[in-house]
Amino acid sequence: MMRIHASVLAGSYPNANRLSEEIEVNPKTIRRDIEFMRDRLDLPIAYDSSRFGYHYTSHVTSFPTLQISEGELFALLVAEKALQQYRGTPFEKPLLGALRKLERTLPDTVSLNLSDWEQTISFRTSAVPVQDLPLIDQLSRAATAREELRMQYRKPNRQPEERVVHPYHVANVNGDWYLFAFDQLRKAIRTFVPSRIIQIEPTGQTFPRPAKFDIDRLLRDSFGIHSSQGEFSVVVQFTAEVADYIREKRWHPSQQLRPLAGGGIELSFQLGSLVEVRRWILGWGAAARVIGPDELVREMKEITAIFNQQYG
Repeated sequence: MMRIHASVLAGSYPNANRLSEEIEVNPKTIRRDIEFMRDRLDLPIAYDSSRFGYHYTSHVTSFPTLQISEGELFALLVAEKALQQYRGTPFEKPLLGALRKLERTLPDTVSLNLSDWEQTISFRTSAVPVQDLPLIDQLSRAATAREELRMQYRKPNRQPEERVVHPYHVANVNGDWYLFAFDQLRKAIRTFVPSRIIQIEPTGQTFPRPAKFDIDRLLRDSFGIHSSQGEFSVVVQFTAEVADYIREKRWHPSQQLRPLAGGGIELSFQLGSLVEVRRWILGWGAAARVIGPDELVREMKEITAIFNQQYG
């Protein structure tokens, strides 16, 4: 229909037979599309018998490809403002380009002026992760095409090592990008940080993606990206000074809140790993006290003792 619109707008008076040859569809399809454009999209398209073709009977500029509500328009504007956290990164240009394309397809009856919102809505992030957009794109394409990859991968404080992987999924979790792939060396699904990939190339081999792989199920009990390593009932009590901050966010789908005497609050949830929640709890300092599980209580006491010994 957009190609029909472009041809009619050019003033060439195309007919159904000519359009069907250009677009390579049946003339009946062309006629149905023109009826839809006239009756459903309210475009003033008509057939001129003297010129044997279609034309617009009044001025038309854009093709109304997108029907959008006020709420959807607001959501689009908020999304544009959310891009501020990617200003100056490789993601800025393609993301803004995509939004500008959406803007151009909006109906004329909708006024979209993103600059009006400059002083109304904003997003801030304390630390923008350094990302390589071409690498993220390469990983995503490989996951889509089921292409096996060979890469030089460096873990923190380790020497690089070669890994051959089957990329299953690329995800952005809490602002950071991760690759979930089957590691031929470990014979298991592993999580890789793209910024730690030093070199990468396709092996020329493809692989079948297992039907049972489900990223939502894999991370269901995670506090971030670490998949299940067991079952842990985590219980943390917070002082009254930070209780409101805890209430204001949903930290995990399984979380439960219980008020404590004196204004404090108790947060509990079910996790499959303690790696990430340990770091999160430490970030609250003396305002957080771990109640369970026992192994996490011991770890927190050991970390506190080491800290006091070195800095206390």
